Amino acid sequence: MTSLKALSTSVGSKFLVALTGLSLVGFLIAHLIGNLLLLAGPDTFNAYGHALISNPLVIPAEFGLLGLLLLHIYKALRHVLLGRRARPHRYTMRQWAGGPSRKSWSSTTMAVSGVILLIFLVTHIATFKFGPYYPSADEGVRDLSRLVQEVFSSPGYVVFYVVAMGIIGMHLRHGISSAFQSLGLMTPGWTSAVLSVGLGLAVILAGGFALIPVWVYLFL
Repeated sequence: MTSLKALSTSVGSKFLVALTGLSLVGFLIAHLIGNLLLLAGPDTFNAYGHALISNPLVIPAEFGLLGLLLLHIYKALRHVLLGRRARPHRYTMRQWAGGPSRKSWSSTTMAVSGVILLIFLVTHIATFKFGPYYPSADEGVRDLSRLVQEVFSSPGYVVFYVVAMGIIGMHLRHGISSAFQSLGLMTPGWTSAVLSVGLGLAVILAGGFALIPVWVYLFL
């Protein structure tokens, strides 16, 4: 009971936001590796998709990811509300701060970028997971490669996807380093390294996901 009370505080909410956030980053890394198999050809990508879908653990994993995402959103919103309650009067003027505060555009728009990404996620799942079913040459295997090519044949969807990946990059840039700080893993000697890792992961993940629709549109 004491542990549950601790997790309901502002500090506890930050801890859970950090833990769930880093877990979701781990998922994004694995997801990007799988998606990049599309560059190896339709057969390779479809084989990956079939192996993933036919795995009996995929459904429990999807529910687990959904739980992580909902907990992350809930605790993030709770942390924002607790912060506003503690400071009922907003600042009359905002300034970008340097030094240890690392206040930036990414950090001040975390809630907004989070909402935009949630909208993107719903659209993404509806388009690819529950989109049209095209059978491939292998009986019983869904032709995910064809679905991806048809979706990204639309320049409007390509632009939407790339812009969303840019917002993901902004969200990750601040979120990863903030998570390490909330978990007490950002000691003074490691601050520069953690910030570099956070920025590097943000660029790799956002750039890697953005590469896919551009590649498909231009070359497939």
